[in-house]
Amino acid sequence: MITVPINPKNILRHELIGLQAAISTSKDPNMLKQSGTIIDETQKTLTLRTAKKALITEKKSSTYKITLKDKTQVEINGKLLYGRPEDRIKKKSQNKWKMVQK
Repeated sequence: MITVPINPKNILRHELIGLQAAISTSKDPNMLKQSGTIIDETQKTLTLRTAKKALITEKKSSTYKITLKDKTQVEINGKLLYGRPEDRIKKKSQNKWKMVQK
């Protein structure tokens, strides 16, 4: 099996579990500035392991700053992540994300 390393251009088609993420915008003010490791993903939610607890966030109402293994940060609107992970990695999408820093 050939695997392509995760990078900002193909992040929407990769597994997110295990990556660091921070919530940069959210409709819920309690979620702002929360960060941790992504430990689970469902159709509508991402679960982050923070320093104190597991935090379940709604994808559609949040924007995430995800840090890749090479320390590149990508900001992704949760609406682009919405849907079952196994379906999301199959579909083609245009790059509608924003690289924050490298």
